[in-house]
Amino acid sequence: MAAPAPAPAPAQLRRCPCSAPLWAAPSPFRCRGGRRGRSPFIGGGRQDYSHSSSGLGVTDNSAFKIGVYTNFNVQSNAQEWVEESKRISSIKTRNNVGNTIYKGSTHLRAGILHHEPLEDHKSSNYSSLYSVRERMTPNSLANRHANMELAKHNTRNQAASAVSALTSVVNDDIKPLNRSSGSELKTQWQPDSKIDASVLKISKVETSLQFDDKARDGYDGDEHECTAKNTVQDSPAKAPMSKESKDARKALATVYDKVLVVDNLKSARSVVQLLTSKYKNFIHACDTEVANIDVKQETPVSHGEVICFSIYSGNSNAEADFGNGKTCIWVDVLDGGRDVLMEFAPFFEDPSIRKVWHNYSFDSHVIENYGIKVAGFHADTMHLARLWDSSRRIDGGYSLEGLTNDHRVMGVVPKELQKIGKRSMKTIFGWKKIKKDGSAGKIISMEPVEVLQRDDREMWICYSSLDSMSTLRLYESLKSKLEKKHWTFDGCPRGSMYDFYKEYWRPFGALLVKMETAGMLVDRGYLSEIEKVAVAQRKLAADKFRKWASKYCPDAKYMNVNSDTQIRQLFFGGIENRCKPGETLPKSRTIKVPNDGSLIAEGKKTPKYRTIELFSIVEDLKTDLFTASGWPSVSGDALRSLAGKLPTDLVYTTDDVEDDDSGDSEISEHDLNGTASYGTAYEAFGGGKKGKEACHAIAALCEICSIDSLISNFILPLQNQPALEKDRYKIRQAFVAAPGNSLIVADYGQLELRILAHLASCKSMLDAFKAGGDFHSRTAMNMYQHIRDAVEEKKVLLEWHPQPGQEKPPVPLLKDAFGAERRKAKMLNFSIAYGKTPVGLARDWKVSVKEAKDTLKLWYRDRKEVLAWQMKQKELAQEKCEVYTLLGRSRRFPNMAHATSGQRGHIERAAINAPVQGSAADVAMCAMLEIDRNARLKELGWRLLLQVHDEVILEGPTESADLAKSIVVECMSKPFYGTNILNVELAVDAKCAQNWYAAK
Repeated sequence: MAAPAPAPAPAQLRRCPCSAPLWAAPSPFRCRGGRRGRSPFIGGGRQDYSHSSSGLGVTDNSAFKIGVYTNFNVQSNAQEWVEESKRISSIKTRNNVGNTIYKGSTHLRAGILHHEPLEDHKSSNYSSLYSVRERMTPNSLANRHANMELAKHNTRNQAASAVSALTSVVNDDIKPLNRSSGSELKTQWQPDSKIDASVLKISKVETSLQFDDKARDGYDGDEHECTAKNTVQDSPAKAPMSKESKDARKALATVYDKVLVVDNLKSARSVVQLLTSKYKNFIHACDTEVANIDVKQETPVSHGEVICFSIYSGNSNAEADFGNGKTCIWVDVLDGGRDVLMEFAPFFEDPSIRKVWHNYSFDSHVIENYGIKVAGFHADTMHLARLWDSSRRIDGGYSLEGLTNDHRVMGVVPKELQKIGKRSMKTIFGWKKIKKDGSAGKIISMEPVEVLQRDDREMWICYSSLDSMSTLRLYESLKSKLEKKHWTFDGCPRGSMYDFYKEYWRPFGALLVKMETAGMLVDRGYLSEIEKVAVAQRKLAADKFRKWASKYCPDAKYMNVNSDTQIRQLFFGGIENRCKPGETLPKSRTIKVPNDGSLIAEGKKTPKYRTIELFSIVEDLKTDLFTASGWPSVSGDALRSLAGKLPTDLVYTTDDVEDDDSGDSEISEHDLNGTASYGTAYEAFGGGKKGKEACHAIAALCEICSIDSLISNFILPLQNQPALEKDRYKIRQAFVAAPGNSLIVADYGQLELRILAHLASCKSMLDAFKAGGDFHSRTAMNMYQHIRDAVEEKKVLLEWHPQPGQEKPPVPLLKDAFGAERRKAKMLNFSIAYGKTPVGLARDWKVSVKEAKDTLKLWYRDRKEVLAWQMKQKELAQEKCEVYTLLGRSRRFPNMAHATSGQRGHIERAAINAPVQGSAADVAMCAMLEIDRNARLKELGWRLLLQVHDEVILEGPTESADLAKSIVVECMSKPFYGTNILNVELAVDAKCAQNWYAAK
């Protein structure tokens, strides 16, 4: 039985789409809408991007967006609009614009303008009086780039008459409206009109028409005086197009003859008929072009508007023919309208029609914003490319441009595409501004995509159509390569890697899109409150550091605590560069900082900036961390090394240092006698009270770093949430279930270590996992003989399961009695899985490399199989230049024959790490697919919302939470179609709660 629909979420709760980078919000704690957000396509377009026909209006006190600013100075108190309209229409225009409007040689053709009263005069005493709409023909002058200069000339030089001509179309039936003497009326052309987008952004023209008093006497057919003042602001001069751009445009133009342009309902219906019948069994590559979205700030869920899309169809030996040799269709949604897009709904929604995309997630979301449920997902070429080579870091990465221009990826390119090649938008449409000295600037600018589609129409059609054509060719090439690559599943041959894609990654790609659409509810009110707490604590920490530093350097009270340069000057002034002997930091430096208002010269305006002097406050401060440029690092890790390990609460609970010596010190007697571990700054500042004060002040700087990191992670992708033990503000508590629902949060226990035990067939590790309990304590016991003796003599317990009435164990637990050894064992367990070397461990533990090697030997003594497996992985990386995960995915490496010692070490560490981490990802993916396939969970109304590493989150009705939790645990513990192929059990921990934090 289907679960009842949950009640609507409260106003403070906002469903965050998980595809969204959660930074997409206008404030740090405002998640832009997911499925609950208002779609920009229902009930009208977004305010800042609309293609409604309302083009010209008369409004009060608002800028004339297109650059024609008309200021009417009305001199009569009893002026009526009906008479004014008659008078204005009598003014005879004696210039070229007035004539050419009717001759058709400018964009303002006869008959393309009309007016409509917006509302009755009784209810419209202000704002818009009329709406003058424009209907621009597709072949108007401004839409043809070849005649653009003529359009510019006419628009710039005849602005005043153009305004007269526009005003003259006002009919005589307008209701009168009384306005006060000396009032202004401003004529505003809405920024979203087509004229604005395609014509009048050419230049900014400001025109002021002033009428004399005689002009208001009525309509007598006489010519009255009219003074026009033109102020022209030209568009920035553009540098000549580069040879690369010219060649790219010339090659791209050859695509045009192959494209069928669909811009009306009739042609759309005929094309859809072919796509859903004659060419139904073809593979269809689809691509969209989207406006009104900042992909770095906004998710495509409920954001962005499709301005056009293209479809290129073919099969193994033919391509679709839409008549007259047209093999690709290009659909104009910008000017054709939303109805043209909706005609393609039967094509997009048919699950039997196979569709290929490049970045399916983005395209499917922007199409679904229109209410079309995209189905028939066949492949994503980004996924195929990553499966073929998961290590592309250069040559364009996984972009369509980078992949299709890489001969290693494309292989044999069809003859018609050999000379074209995908090029970036900036190469095709970008331009550089001319600087004052006449040279070309460095920054490449580009018009908005909706402007390009109208002003450079043919080239835009070629550019966007090539995307779908290239996507299909890329799909065919990658499919061929993957079909030739053998798939080995946990050591057993299973077919080709394309078979792997069809079985795992294709359904997984579709599942991820569903999860992105669903999103998670976020309590914005809670996030707003904890932001205030974080900001207040940050200020307290910053003030604490400044006050301490100002005792040594007075101007430090004005410094920027976020400036690496200023902090480095305080601690390391005069130090020599590690990479450039002879180059040193100055002992002191003057720096310009914002003025806080306290520096005010009498009788003068408060300056915006002030100059401060910062100098070194300590001699010979030791540090082991340096930047790549050779200067001492002042990163969070470097500062923590200077401060040592101090309790966080001391930063906020101790009093500030008093200015006089008789005042109370911020370091209490308890702290002076405490056992806190101080860093290298302690000795550098003289030890004792001053040394401890220095460490506490630097610890405050560390707090600033931590708080800044947490604040920036509030609405970043959920994968960036802090570790649970570092989540001081309980950020996860903001992610909640809808009313009537609960969350199930389930994660694996020590998944990477269990994977390592299976891959290496390590008996010691397998036995430890089979025995259960505290794995890290068992590792410590096997490493250190004195711990083993204590366990055997029952002086300590490995683990303890309390019985009713028992409050504490009879003897101490191993993790309490031998905490230092257990921490080393735990670090080793994960470090070895990640491929760490003795050098890295020595740096982490702050011990000698010899001591780190000795500790490693203790770990390997009981786990020889792991050492043998690691050696085998290094050999694979050297011989085959790749290693494999549990499910058979590969990680490629460069040829080690030409690698430096540093590069070789990096490859060897990655060869150990990639199979473990990659196999853990395989298990998590299989678990998600198993959960998604489970029919019972669907019946109960539960669905996946989020996956973070080895953790999944589901949402569903509270009444069935316990049953659903048991099903989820079963799916995750047996993720391979209801079985577990590993030699070790997969431990799963799951809880139900109303928010994410409570379920951890």
